[in-house]
Amino acid sequence: MNPDLDRLQPYPFQKLAALFREVTPNPAYRAISLHIGEPKHATPQFIKDALKDNLGGLANYPTTAGSDTLRDSIADWLQHRYGIPRPDAKTQVLPVNGSREALFSFAQTVIDRTRDNPVVVCPNPFYQIYEGSALLAGATASFLNTLPADNYALNFAQLPDEVWRRTQLIYVCSPGNPTGRVMPLEEWKVLFDMSDRHGFIIASDECYSEIYFDTPPLGALQAAQQLGRGDYRNLVVFSSLSKRSNVPGMRSGFVAGDAKVLEKFSLYRTYHGCAMNPAIQAASVAAWQDETHVTENRRLYAEKFSRVIEILKPVLPVTMPDAGFYLWLRVPMADTAFAQHLYRDYNVSVLPGSFLAREARGLNPGENFVRIALVAELNETLEAAKRIVNFSR
Repeated sequence: MNPDLDRLQPYPFQKLAALFREVTPNPAYRAISLHIGEPKHATPQFIKDALKDNLGGLANYPTTAGSDTLRDSIADWLQHRYGIPRPDAKTQVLPVNGSREALFSFAQTVIDRTRDNPVVVCPNPFYQIYEGSALLAGATASFLNTLPADNYALNFAQLPDEVWRRTQLIYVCSPGNPTGRVMPLEEWKVLFDMSDRHGFIIASDECYSEIYFDTPPLGALQAAQQLGRGDYRNLVVFSSLSKRSNVPGMRSGFVAGDAKVLEKFSLYRTYHGCAMNPAIQAASVAAWQDETHVTENRRLYAEKFSRVIEILKPVLPVTMPDAGFYLWLRVPMADTAFAQHLYRDYNVSVLPGSFLAREARGLNPGENFVRIALVAELNETLEAAKRIVNFSR
């Protein structure tokens, strides 16, 4: 067996299940789950229709690169969404089976195991796929703690030059999971300059980019263009339809950016067997070409955030994130105790922040926080918020 498998930690939801096994939820309350970021808004009917109408494509093997129509629709969307020159659909865009699969397999492509002790840098807290991909690629994961005192910014000075010299890949997430913070242009400039100096590749996870409340979040390709980096050197962006279009089960997304990097990634994925189902491709084209349903999706989230924050703020220090569908909430006790006792007393599940982070430089930056996913329908979400208030008084 691959010995690197022994380096993997249990997934956060496995840890949560073990935590909850120690208690019995109050049967007087119906269960409400706010611990997992699985969209619950209705999948648009036109996407379902496009999927059903193209089931004939199941009779054909799909290509790794996907259809011209799908790549063109993604390139058009990128141009429209970010106001950038249209990416080359053949060389700068690659459809993938959801951002999770691509984020994981990307490290297997770009990490050079022949170099001494390669490093992958991750934000902390983080999406655990980043760490798993690093470990199974034979690299060491190093963490940048994102802290309230820094407004959850990536403080690159936390790692010494010796680590940056060995860094081959950095994962960033903007809007961030779990904080919802959007990286500003100044932070991108620092990161691009460091990439030029040390030669590492930037993987920008942007799966929450279309859930925002005011200004559309700055994207990495957009930042690169504004900073005169039109070739997107050493930059690859990862996006998905899961949150944007409420189709997590479709497993459809894309990567875009540096053509040289994507050429190698496409080669890896050809052997990895990651071609997208033709019916899924057709439904994805329909989704990327429509913005009306995305606008409505944002309206639903904005209403939930406004009303939930109004309910919570008398008892908990809640603030509006820049984007995304999570509340990153500081709680008045250990995060694990808060989650466990809330589940026991009120049958509401939230995720302890420490399960999303690792101890680095003497602290776990997720401790005493919980992540609350506002993904359920409005009334259920409001009911959960009221139970959290009753528990917190």
